[in-house]
Formats: sequence, structure tokens, C-alpha cells
Amino acid sequence: MITFYTAGTPNGRKISIMLEEIGLDYTVVALNLRESEQRENWFLEINPNGRIPAIVDHSNDDLNIFESGAILLYLAEKTTKLLPSDEKERSTVIQWLMFQMGGIGPMQGQANVFYRYASEKIDYAIGRYQREVRRLYEVLNAQLEEHEYLAGEYSIADIASYPWVHGHAWSGVSIEGLGYLESWLLRVGERPAVKRGMEIPEPPRSLAKEEYIQSGRGMLV
Repeated sequence: MITFYTAGTPNGRKISIMLEEIGLDYTVVALNLRESEQRENWFLEINPNGRIPAIVDHSNDDLNIFESGAILLYLAEKTTKLLPSDEKERSTVIQWLMFQMGGIGPMQGQANVFYRYASEKIDYAIGRYQREVRRLYEVLNAQLEEHEYLAGEYSIADIASYPWVHGHAWSGVSIEGLGYLESWLLRVGERPAVKRGMEIPEPPRSLAKEEYIQSGRGMLV
């Protein structure tokens, strides 16, 4: 059994999609980010960085895992699904996974902040991050011109990128003219597990410290 700590963000939805794809039993704990539940001491024991997503694998000595890319790799290796065993193919998947982790995620995250949330609208910052996200999308589009999925077969590389690219409009980034990327979005988005995963979590609820202790998932200092 997996306990999955998440919120309604692209990084969280990577893991909900993955869990739906591989079919492991899991329980969702939705954290309220506006109330900073992710910074409470009990959760910092699971993820010292105080961010979602994180999982606890109760079938593996209550192993805590944080960082969405690390979670995807762990779950793929645990189930031998969505990550090839062939060395070359595996390397290709991991490269595109890291492309999302080191490029699309950070750049689009900043585009979101400056375009949607910053109290002061700084045109230079908005334009700089939106242009970089568009450039990264163009890299994806070029890869998808010759491949149905990012690394050939559907894999954790696609799962990592899909929730971010799906939210391009929220970042103010157009995908007009990126036909291969648009087709990939439709193709991935039609997968039943992706549809289910994109609906997780339900509206966040507060997990009281007492409930956490009583659940047996950990002890508070």
C-alpha cells in the first residue's frame, strides 16, 4: 500500500497518473497548500523540503520518497512498468524525464508565478519565462515529429511532461504551430489512467496531527 501526499499541481498529477497507470493500491492525502500544511513538522519528516508530492511505501518498511522524478523512477522500477530494461532505451527515457525536471517544470513554474500570481507585473520576467517555456515546447515538438511518444514507447517521460504542457494556457504560453506536440497532448490525454489521474486529488482536506499519529504512519517529535 502507498500513501500519496499531493495537491492539485502538475507535479502532484504526475504521480496520480503514474499510480493509476501501474495499478498499485494507494491512499490519497491531499494537503492544503494555502494553509501551508506541507510545512508542518509531521510532513517535513516525510519530505524535508516541504513540497508535494511525496509517497510512503508501506510494503517497503514505510519508505519515504520525495521529488516527483524520483518517485516516478521508484514506482517504475518497483513494478517494472513504463521504464525499459534495455540500457539505451532506459537512458533515453531518463534523459527526457530530466528535461522536464530541470527545464519545463522550473521555467513554467516561474512563468506561472510572474504571469498569474506576482503582485507586480514585470513584463521582462513574464516574457523571459514564457519565451523559454515556448522554446522548450519546441524541443518537445521536434522530438515528437519522429516519435509517437517522447522516448518512443509511452513511459514516465510522457507522464512527467503531460500535466505541465496540459496547463500551457495558464502560463500564457501558446502551442499554436506545434502540431506534433498538440497531437501528443491529445494522445496522452485520451488514456483512461491519465484521465483519472488528472482528477486527483479531490478538494484538499486538513490532516490533523492526531489523525496522523493514530493512522500509524509516523510519530511526531
